[in-house]
Amino acid sequence: MKYTIYILTFLSITFANGQTALDSLLQKENKESIPYITVSELAQKKNVVLLDSRETIEFETSHIQNAICVGYDKFKLKKIKKLLPKDKNEPIVVYCSLGIRSEDVAEKLKKVGYKNVYNLYGGIFEWKNQDQLVVDNKGKTTENVHTFNEDWSVWLKKGVKIYEKKKSKKEKQ
Repeated sequence: MKYTIYILTFLSITFANGQTALDSLLQKENKESIPYITVSELAQKKNVVLLDSRETIEFETSHIQNAICVGYDKFKLKKIKKLLPKDKNEPIVVYCSLGIRSEDVAEKLKKVGYKNVYNLYGGIFEWKNQDQLVVDNKGKTTENVHTFNEDWSVWLKKGVKIYEKKKSKKEKQ
């Protein structure tokens, strides 16, 4: 019994610290101008437009099923407008790796009148961390998740971390 209490205490502290660290990161990086939607809330939704605001290589590695890749660096609202619902009250969820780039894209959607725009809390990393499925560019389930770089990969706890490794000076020559 004593060990069970220790284990439960350890797990709750570990979970709380992980959540607090992500909360802190998002508070530091975001304006929180777009409401978050949690993984469990999104998993329950049926009719929602999913926009992936990561770059093409990240999307091709894996994405949430039925998501539309809109990118970030080259995001052009004019270009993707035909992919968006005509009814500006339809729910739209934007995600990226953790929820930072997606806030910027979601803000642009809100500026042009979309009313039910949400930012996926923790992005595709949190989606995968909570055992949700991701698919590759062929629509097949995969464990791979593009983590942008090694520094950001610490936030992905489940799945296979994929990123471009930095080349050494010798390799660059």
